Amino acid sequence: MQGVEARLLLGFPPNSRPTPSQIKAAYRKKVWESHPDLFPVHQKPSAESKFKLIAEAYTCLQSGSGGGGSFSATYSHVARTGVPKAHGGRKNRALIQIPFLLIVLGTVGLGGLNATRAYRKQKETCPSHNPFLP
Repeated sequence: MQGVEARLLLGFPPNSRPTPSQIKAAYRKKVWESHPDLFPVHQKPSAESKFKLIAEAYTCLQSGSGGGGSFSATYSHVARTGVPKAHGGRKNRALIQIPFLLIVLGTVGLGGLNATRAYRKQKETCPSHNPFLP
């Protein structure tokens, strides 16, 4: 789909340069007007085709806008690094890892204490029985 067709389908003049936020607002408005679930059964096929055209126009304008926050740029960053750009990207890795390590170490430590406590309790109640044998 060409950019001119996409702009006309979303309700913009043919030679306009809409911002990504304007594109998103127009897309949401058009989707709300033409969503197939809002139409009776006999009108669903035409509504589905129009819905698909609107979605294609949106992706065309979003990828062609070149502005920050486009889907393809975000996706490629996540695919390359494995970390989303939100809140600084890689800079927050330590803030995520430290609490995770504390949770893991705390669970292992407390689990070891509980196992030791259970072993001692069983040893007191039945000193001749070995708890590790069936």
